[in-house]
Amino acid sequence: MAAVAATTSPVESVQCFGRKKTAVAVTHCKRGRGLIKLNGTPIELVEPEILRFKAVEPILLLGRHRFSGVDMRIRVKGGGHTSQIYAIRQSIAKALVAFYQKFVDEQSKKEIKDLLVGYDRTLLVADPRRCEPKKFGGRGARSRFQKSYR
Repeated sequence: MAAVAATTSPVESVQCFGRKKTAVAVTHCKRGRGLIKLNGTPIELVEPEILRFKAVEPILLLGRHRFSGVDMRIRVKGGGHTSQIYAIRQSIAKALVAFYQKFVDEQSKKEIKDLLVGYDRTLLVADPRRCEPKKFGGRGARSRFQKSYR
């Protein structure tokens, strides 16, 4: 039993999350052969089809060769379709940067990070905007009911 434990090396993996509004995507990234699964299905089958390009943007931007040595499992929950897609793309980008920093080298991590930030900062930095809660005396967060003098 001890021999089996000694031969299995620790798995090189990182876990990163991406957020947009109330959607949260968690990416588990480990050494592999380039598989990217989203809730158990390939990322090429993301619905809605219109937003598929947005989900695979980090892959297209950095090139498939950077993803060929890693497998990614993504779990996403909360929010709507668009928020989920934005959370997914952020978690993919953050996971790859973290993986390269931890297991590859600092130079290639810096190249990847500069490419991503140069294209779109939200790929690595979360958008802090949230929905403002409704207050009394009006129909929404800021609008008030019409005032009558008579």
